[in-house]
Amino acid sequence: MILIRHAHSVANEKGILAGRRSGIALSQKGLVQAAQLKDRLGNLPFREIRMSPLERCEATLQPWMQSRELSRKLITFDNDLSEVDYGKWTGKKLSVLALKKEWRVVQNSPSAMIFPEGESLANAQKRAERALMKSIKRTGNGIALLVSHGDIIKSIIATTLGLDLDKFQKIVIDPASISVLDYNKNSFRLLHLNDLSSNFEFLSKSKRNTKTLVGGGSGKL
Repeated sequence: MILIRHAHSVANEKGILAGRRSGIALSQKGLVQAAQLKDRLGNLPFREIRMSPLERCEATLQPWMQSRELSRKLITFDNDLSEVDYGKWTGKKLSVLALKKEWRVVQNSPSAMIFPEGESLANAQKRAERALMKSIKRTGNGIALLVSHGDIIKSIIATTLGLDLDKFQKIVIDPASISVLDYNKNSFRLLHLNDLSSNFEFLSKSKRNTKTLVGGGSGKL
C-alpha cells in the first residue's frame, strides 16, 4: 500500500487550514513535487488507485497519470479518504487557530477533539481505516495507491502500527511524501515513512519477505 499526501498547495503556502474547501490549487512548489512523482512512481503496476475527491489530490497525481497515458476512470474517488471536516475552523489561519484552547486538545488528546460544526478526529480515523481495508480487499496481492491528506494518512499509519490516536501527532507526513505499508495475514509493517525523494518503482520487482527478520530487516524487501 503506497500512501501519498497531496503536493504543496496554495493553502499550505498561506498557512491556511484548507479542510474540505474546493478549488484549492497546488502551489508552484507543489507543481514541481507533482512532476517529480512521474519518476518516483515510474511504471508501478497499481491494481487499485483510490483517492480523496478534493481537487488537490487529483492534481498531485495528474502528471504521473498523463505520463503513463492512464485515464482518470481508473481512479476510485472515496469520501472516506477526504480531508477531516474541520467545520468552523476551515479557511482559518493556523497561526490564529494555534491560540485557541482547543488547539491543545488537537495536539495532546486528539481522540477527544470534535471540530466545531465539523467531525471528530476519531471518526476521521475510522473512515480512513475503512478506505484502507476496502482497497486491500480489491488489491489482493498487488500494489495499491492511496492519495489523501496529512491527518488522514497519519491516522492510517497510527492504526496499522497499533498506536492510540492520541499518539498520531508524533507522525509527520509532509506534502508529496510517500509512505509504504506491507499487509500480510491481517498484519501490517511500515516499510517507508514520509519519504520525499526516493524512487519506488523497485517495489514492482522486489520479492515480498513475510518472515520476521532478526535485527529488523534484511536490507531488501
